[in-house]
Order: sequence, then structure tokens, then C-alpha cells
Amino acid sequence: MSISSEGLREVRFLTVAEVAAVMRVSKMTVYRMVHAGELPAVRVGRSFRVPEQAVQDYLKGAFFEAG
Repeated sequence: MSISSEGLREVRFLTVAEVAAVMRVSKMTVYRMVHAGELPAVRVGRSFRVPEQAVQDYLKGAFFEAG
């Protein structure tokens, strides 16, 4: 995910708790995904922020056809 300095103003960041709520998983699962490199994140102080678009992209790529 490449973001130009101009596009950075348009990026909406989510907290780990917000990502967990959107994905319906625990916060620990989100932390594991961030540390494993599955979900890009920015460290702000002692917390992480995840670009909203990265969450949407991850979820789109996670769909599969069953049956």
C-alpha cells in the first residue's frame, strides 16, 4: 500500500479496537495480524493505527467461494 504525501491527508486511521469491531475478532487477533505483517499499521507512541483502506483490502482478499 503506497501513500503519497498529498494522499496522506485523505487516509483515515482506525484504532486496534475499531479494527477488531469491524472484523468481529478480538484485539489480540488484530495485534497478531499487525505483527505478522498481514495488516499494515503505523505506530503512534505505544499504540497502532491501521489505515481503513488496508482493512477493506484485507477483507476483500479474504473472501472465498465455498461449495
